Amino acid sequence: MLNQTLVTEFLLLGLTDIQELKPFLFVVLLTIYLANVAGNGAILMIVISDSRLHSPMYFFLGNLACLDICYSTVTLPKMLENFLSTHKAISFMGCISQLHFFHFLGSTEAMLLAVMAFDRFVAICKPLHYTVIMNPQLCTQMAITIWAIGFFHALLHSIMTSRLNFCGPNHIHHFFCDIKPLLELACGNTELNQRLLNTVTGTIATGPFLMTLLSYFYIITYLFLKTQSCSMLHRALSTCASHFMVVVLLYAPVIFTYIHPTSRSSMDMDWLIAIIYTVVTPALNPLIYTLRNKEVKGALNRAIRRRF
Repeated sequence: MLNQTLVTEFLLLGLTDIQELKPFLFVVLLTIYLANVAGNGAILMIVISDSRLHSPMYFFLGNLACLDICYSTVTLPKMLENFLSTHKAISFMGCISQLHFFHFLGSTEAMLLAVMAFDRFVAICKPLHYTVIMNPQLCTQMAITIWAIGFFHALLHSIMTSRLNFCGPNHIHHFFCDIKPLLELACGNTELNQRLLNTVTGTIATGPFLMTLLSYFYIITYLFLKTQSCSMLHRALSTCASHFMVVVLLYAPVIFTYIHPTSRSSMDMDWLIAIIYTVVTPALNPLIYTLRNKEVKGALNRAIRRRF
C-alpha cells in the first residue's frame, strides 16, 4: 500500500491524560482482557475437543469465541502498553494494520451474529429439516464467506486510508487507529473515504442487523402461534434473549459511531462508545450467551474433571 505521506508515525492520545487514573484503568482493563481470553478460550477449547458439541450451533459459537479474543487483542494490548509508557507512538503501517484487523474482525462478527440468528430460526421453526439445511458443508461455506467478506471490506478501507496524505498533526484522539480519527488528520479531500465509511460499513452493520431482527420476528411469531408448552416457549425465548443482548451490545454502538456524521464533538464521544464494543462486549459474550448454555457448562465440567 503506497502512500505519499510526510507522517511516519502517529501518537495515540488514549483514554485520559490524568496520570493518577492510568494505573487504575490499566488494572481494570487488563482484568477484563484476561477474563475475555480465559472465557472465550475455554469455550473454543471445549467446542473443538468435545464431540457432543460438534453441531452447527457450537461451530458458530466457536467462531464467535475466536473472533472475540482476536478482536480485543487488536486494540487492548497497545492501549495497556500506552498506560505504562510515555512514548505512545505507533508506526504508519502499524496504524493501518491495526485499522485493517479491527474492521476485518468487527465486520466478520457482525455477520456471524446474523448467521447464528438464522441457525436458531432453522432449529426452532424447521426442526425436522434442521440437519438437512444446516449441514456441515453449508456451515463451513457460510463461515468462510463471512470471514472473506470481512477481510475484503477491511482491505478496502485500509487501502483507501493508506493512500491519503498526512502532512500535519499526527495526534490521534483515540486509543487505537480507526478510520474517522485518521480522516480528521488527513490533508487532502476525504469525501470518498467518508462515503465509503457511511455506505459500505453502514451496509455491513445494518444489513446483518436487519437479518437478525427478521429471524427473531419469525421465531417469536412461530413460537406464539405453534407452541403449546409454556416451558418450551420460555426456554426458546430465553435462548433468543441472550443472543439478542449480544447483538444489541455490538450493533448499537457500532451503528452510532459509523453512521452519524463526523464532527469534533462526536469524536470526543467515539472512544467512550468504542470501549463498549472493543472491551466490554467480547468479555461479556461468554457470560450472557455461551456459558448460560447447559451443554457448554456440562462439557466444561467434563473437561475440568479429566484434567484434575
